[in-house]
Amino acid sequence: MRIRNRGRAVAGLVLSLALVVTACGGDDGGDTSDTADDSSASGEAAEGGGGGGTGTIPIAGSSTVFPITAIVAEDFAAENEGADATVESTGTGGGFADFFCTGETAVNNASRAIAEDEVELCAENGVENILELQVAIDGMTVLTSPQNDAIAECLNFAEMYALVGPESGEVASWADANAIVGEVGEHASGEEFPDVPLTTTGPGTESGTYDSFIEIALEGIAEEQGVEPGVRPDWQGQNDDNVIVQGLAGNQYSFGWVGYAYFLEVQDQLRAFQVADEEGNCVEPNDETIASGEYPLSRPLFIYVNLDKLDEDYGSALEGFVDYYMGDGGYQAVADAGYVQLTDDAWAEVQAAWEARESNI
Repeated sequence: MRIRNRGRAVAGLVLSLALVVTACGGDDGGDTSDTADDSSASGEAAEGGGGGGTGTIPIAGSSTVFPITAIVAEDFAAENEGADATVESTGTGGGFADFFCTGETAVNNASRAIAEDEVELCAENGVENILELQVAIDGMTVLTSPQNDAIAECLNFAEMYALVGPESGEVASWADANAIVGEVGEHASGEEFPDVPLTTTGPGTESGTYDSFIEIALEGIAEEQGVEPGVRPDWQGQNDDNVIVQGLAGNQYSFGWVGYAYFLEVQDQLRAFQVADEEGNCVEPNDETIASGEYPLSRPLFIYVNLDKLDEDYGSALEGFVDYYMGDGGYQAVADAGYVQLTDDAWAEVQAAWEARESNI
């Protein structure tokens, strides 16, 4: 795997929910000196540049993938006069339902794989030539306030289910969750939660991070319990990750989760829990454990491309943009945004899928 470089701060990007990147011409930006070193270390990835064509590329979707794509769009536009992109953060589901599957956007950022009903919706609207490209790996990070010293360092899925799962509607304190933990499992630390108030906050229902957390952490227990998978009925999610972070940092006994990169940007304001795996081993979220899948809340991040858009007026710009994304420019953007890069072999497979230009959905 190539060396990671967090040289670019993405705080300015993640504070915005919509970014319009406009070409500023040849030499005004997009210094690729860092990526040149990465390329020589790998020798397998495509170069980051390339002709970009002209036109405006419409992009929506995941707030988690937004920082990566925003960096790619900014650098691509700087290197390709006449090409620009609009990158809007709508949540994975909102991006598919309202933009990509209606044909309004060419690319959808996604923090989970496209769902069957979304594929059907796309098909109903004539969007059938779709290419899935994995661009990074994320580890959903489970968080509380750094002032919360009442709760142990490690949580398991049973405890998360008791705090925010579909049966936790009457859970108003951490201690209230103990009965549910005892019913579905046990405490990772072996000790019950203390009687301190519980405040929960996390992604909204349009977010892929919301869907992924349910699928990985809650769904299996819910099915064993014979209840519909989901979160507590009083859940009030947020579509802005920065609002989630503020809510978690501002309440001492909070519980919630965001993508790994958002945590890294504000880690001095939050405390991350370790997460217990199936054997009960507590695993810290970091680059190595997320990349290996050892961290139980690891997940892939994607972009989806409507290949039919290659034939539209901005098609040459779209092709150049994805070429750039699949090269060193996109690979470096993953690191700059704070996410975990794919291995060289895995990245080469994604590049091959793009080169083939064939639908894989």
